[in-house]
Amino acid sequence: MFVGLPGSGKTTFYRARFAETHAHISKDLFPNNRNKARRQQQLLQDALQAGRNVVLDNTNPTAGDRAGAIALAQAFGALVTAYVFARDVPASIERNAGREGKARVPDVAIYAIANRWQPPTLEEGFDRLFTVHLTPTGAFEILPLEPQ
Repeated sequence: MFVGLPGSGKTTFYRARFAETHAHISKDLFPNNRNKARRQQQLLQDALQAGRNVVLDNTNPTAGDRAGAIALAQAFGALVTAYVFARDVPASIERNAGREGKARVPDVAIYAIANRWQPPTLEEGFDRLFTVHLTPTGAFEILPLEPQ
């Protein structure tokens, strides 16, 4: 599960690290669906039932936002890992400004998600926590996230 602001590099990280091995589930992939949360849970359940590895690529800023997916993954005996992207509002706004069309979100959305931010914890049900930083060269640095 990815946890990060819009524009933090989540989907780029998925493409670089997981595209060949993991199913990609993102609410961004079904923009016209009226109940994105229900659709996401159904796709997640389908993938887990099929024994597939899955990346849940959304902002997931609060424990409540993450709870349903964690519970479902645990029900299937899946290892639940959080990749937490740096909560860097100015950098996210800058990257978002380079997006085109519907991929670009209003800056206020980035601020709103930053204000709701709750760092993930092992107590939520994660088995592993990592932090992801985008380096100045555009590479991703992945480090274990120390429990708070």
